[in-house]
Amino acid sequence: MQSFQLAVTGHVAHLVLNRPEAMNTMNPLFWRELDEALATLHRGGDARVLVVSSTGKHFSAGMALDTFGGAITMDDASAEGRAAIFDLLTDMQATFTKLETLRIPVIAAIRGGCIGGAVDMVTACCLRYATADAFFCVQEINIGMVADVGTLQRLPKLLPMPLVKELAYTGRRMPAAKALAHGLVNEVFDSQPAMLEAALQCAAEIAAKPPVAIWGTKQALHYARDHSVDDALKQMGWLQGAIWSNAHVGEAIAALKAKRAGEFPALTPLQSFREL
Repeated sequence: MQSFQLAVTGHVAHLVLNRPEAMNTMNPLFWRELDEALATLHRGGDARVLVVSSTGKHFSAGMALDTFGGAITMDDASAEGRAAIFDLLTDMQATFTKLETLRIPVIAAIRGGCIGGAVDMVTACCLRYATADAFFCVQEINIGMVADVGTLQRLPKLLPMPLVKELAYTGRRMPAAKALAHGLVNEVFDSQPAMLEAALQCAAEIAAKPPVAIWGTKQALHYARDHSVDDALKQMGWLQGAIWSNAHVGEAIAALKAKRAGEFPALTPLQSFREL
């Protein structure tokens, strides 16, 4: 890959945005490579958690402006062209949604600027760690457009609506300290190495749990976020009945008592219909 580095160590996948000279902006290749990487991780059974970080001064400056000016033409002169805009955006939205629907938890480790499309990206993750110099900016309003790849749909579930509106209407930067105070990020660190160490440590803790129980927990939390308590409780009953394992619970308790790491089976790898 040209836009990323990807490695899996100890059941922890680490995806690194790797175009620091371009501030990790999101060009067409970025979208293709991210989509392919997430699809591979989703189908596999080795990785049990994903950490997303970056190289360079900024996490990402968002959409590459030359994408709209050259590689992708947004045709607003006809009904057909405007329909194509809808389909293009749906495709891009689906890539970031893969972060949200991935079978494993996703931790974003954010250094410096998290701008425009990068906000869309990190709001689809489960946890967010940041450096003290990090900031978040809904940049789209500053270039005359509406944020359209997930920020306006996911950010209100993470921050108070008046604050979301202020950010979305003004394009102001929200510093890491304010993001921490309002719960957008889990923790703020003085340096990138400290942040990355903490993110990987959290990932290792998650990877040590039964993968199917982590899978079920992610399913239940996302369902509860979007449904009533009553509906979510009913869904929980079906979910628990589907994945309950006496063996996993027994092994987890035995490992706790013995102060050792538990041994749990990986999620079953998925086979693409194209491979059948």
